Amino acid sequence: MTILNVTDVSISFGGVKAIDGVSFKVDPGQIFSIIGPNGAGKTTLFNVVSGLYEASNGRVELDGHDVTAMAPDALAARGLSRTFQNLQIFQRMTAAENVMVGRHLQEKCNLFADLLRLPSVTRQNAATREAALAFLDQVGLRDRADMLAGSLSYGACKRLEIARALAAGPRVLLLDEPAAGCNAVETEEIDRLIARVAAQGIAVVLVEHDMKLVMKISNRILVLERGRPLIEGTPREVRDNPAVLEAYLGKHGAQEAARA
Repeated sequence: MTILNVTDVSISFGGVKAIDGVSFKVDPGQIFSIIGPNGAGKTTLFNVVSGLYEASNGRVELDGHDVTAMAPDALAARGLSRTFQNLQIFQRMTAAENVMVGRHLQEKCNLFADLLRLPSVTRQNAATREAALAFLDQVGLRDRADMLAGSLSYGACKRLEIARALAAGPRVLLLDEPAAGCNAVETEEIDRLIARVAAQGIAVVLVEHDMKLVMKISNRILVLERGRPLIEGTPREVRDNPAVLEAYLGKHGAQEAARA
């Protein structure tokens, strides 16, 4: 059953089409990657799907419901979370506190109870922290729960951002270059983490330049060329396509993909 359905989506800026007629479907538990060179429209497409931009044309459906014009907070409430290419963590908060922020949609808000610090608030805060610790354990950061996020390594911060996105309880998780800037060990950790997330039945939509990672973990791949779809297929179909090899992977990228 399809959980995310993007149909003929387009968006223009100043008369220039950044995305032009892009369609794809993602099923629960599937890892769907979107690749292409800088300027191909990958992040712009993410911004449309996640509600940051409103499409000029086309339709985005989440679990069969039209969510094309929904704001990001409404989409999060319906089960769509994302991370960003540039880290968006709270540097002066602890790792646990960062993840606790991601649980706000799961909490019951009552101004009166919060002002009076009623026992129900204390219990809810304790439950939220326990949930945050569980998500940190899932990404391998449980032992750093009370460390300031700003003191963590870059790779750990990338995993922390994924933990916070998971804390919202998504059915669809958009990951914008989760391995960008990571070393080989950190990339391998993120590789395994993405696979574990998908194994839970969460649909993962991935934008990533690391071709070895993409070819290794993806079920299907969409290649964009100047905002338009060039090919969609399995990793093998994409890897062996001459147009992709020439225009996007290049000699080095093709070698990396072949080793995946």
